[in-house]
Amino acid sequence: MPAFSFEALQADGVTRKGVIEADSVKSARTQLRTQQLVPLAVTPLAVDTPLSDTPWWNRSIGGGRAFSASALTVWTRQLAGLVSSGLPLERALASLSEEAEEEKQGHLVASIRAEVNAGSSLARALALHPREFSPIYTAVIGAGEQGGHLSLVLEQLADDLEDQQNLKAKLIGASLYPAIVSLVALAIVIFLLTSVVPQVAGVFAGSKQKLPWLTSAMLSFSDFVRAYGWAMLALLAAFTLALLKALKQEAFRLRFDAAWLRLPLIGRLSVGYNAARFAGTLGMLANAGVPILRALQTAAETLSNRAMRADALEALVLVREGAPLAMALSQKKRFPGLLSMFARLGEQTGQLPLMLQRAAKQLSGEVQRRAMALATILEPLLIVAMGGVVMVIVLAVLMPIIQLNQWVK
Repeated sequence: MPAFSFEALQADGVTRKGVIEADSVKSARTQLRTQQLVPLAVTPLAVDTPLSDTPWWNRSIGGGRAFSASALTVWTRQLAGLVSSGLPLERALASLSEEAEEEKQGHLVASIRAEVNAGSSLARALALHPREFSPIYTAVIGAGEQGGHLSLVLEQLADDLEDQQNLKAKLIGASLYPAIVSLVALAIVIFLLTSVVPQVAGVFAGSKQKLPWLTSAMLSFSDFVRAYGWAMLALLAAFTLALLKALKQEAFRLRFDAAWLRLPLIGRLSVGYNAARFAGTLGMLANAGVPILRALQTAAETLSNRAMRADALEALVLVREGAPLAMALSQKKRFPGLLSMFARLGEQTGQLPLMLQRAAKQLSGEVQRRAMALATILEPLLIVAMGGVVMVIVLAVLMPIIQLNQWVK
């Protein structure tokens, strides 16, 4: 049954807002009048449309989503707790709708509750909102509903979402400090080259003394930056835009992602991150009862790296032809050998979902350790490099002063 948000006046003149279920807008207004309310506005809660179909002027910050990543994790865990306590799904959704902190979230949950009341499954109701709930999310919930263990599946979903957020947060945290230091160092160097060094040139312009080679080189570089700095910046912006446009082409994106994986340090981090996400998603889907071929297809679509996604889809073809999962993954060299080893152990022991989840945790832990180690090494290196560049500029400024003092003496 459709849901409608309403605004109505109570008998005491106070405005009341909420959500009501009805067959039509007219029926919703009739229900409000039977409750001694004067309807002012009744608006249907529309089903989500793909973001690409929404005009850019109608898009809000964050893509117009009601749930952020962290909010979706909390909501999933709350729903799991209510369902596991024996509360019917309809009442659990009603409770979450009433307790939603944001109006947009409340309307979304009320719309889902209305679909469930009309006879739809929870997975089908969630699938009507593709911007809020990914195909993986709805597939896992659908499998949990069919297997009769929805609360357990919701708990697993919340754990998986939380693990993904923790991994992303640690990777961002490890790269944030080096990025800030690099930006500050670049700003200081540009300031010195465009402001301090030219003043030095003006001071010694009247003297007929030959400047030290370091000062001359620094003055030449300063003149180049001041003359062509904006052109270089425009060229960099044009290159960035061209690269982003080229990345939209599937063939170029595939080659770019394959080359990215071959980078010395960042490539290994990317391989580990994508492999951990693939293994975690595949293990969660298999544990929920999703057929292995469908689980492989869905898990492959979560990979952000096109080269590894292509390998996962090729492994899917091998599994469809009858090959074991471990053998299919072992033939794809971009996936770590650890993943195929755990898959082989899982197939031999009959505990494939558990082994895949263990592989995901181990790969995730390795990525975090590598990221922290890389950040620990980069921090002092960046500081030393920044100090070295500033020292060279200071020496270029001081050397002619020292030479002038010696000439005066």
